[in-house]
Amino acid sequence: MSTYPRTYDFIHGDSVFSLYQNRCNMEDILLEMDRILRPKGSVILRDDVDVLVKVKSIADAMQWDTKITDHEEGPYQREKILVAVKEYWTAPPPEQIQESKS
Repeated sequence: MSTYPRTYDFIHGDSVFSLYQNRCNMEDILLEMDRILRPKGSVILRDDVDVLVKVKSIADAMQWDTKITDHEEGPYQREKILVAVKEYWTAPPPEQIQESKS
């Protein structure tokens, strides 16, 4: 779906990654979410815990702030909820770049 020129503050996905696991790469779905989500925008994903652990590792690498929480029916449910916030992504200050080269 075309999103131009829109951006979003909030995206909710219910079993999106399980639904498309044999058709799309997780990275591609997350990159598309990153493209249309404003900085400080939120994503709530509901899916199987094994799927969300993989999604969390990718989202963490994308510099998102992520947290997996239990299903509303308790911790023994396989379905979990991932809450992620897209952070501002900036380069480190020049001083830190010089220090790392030393």
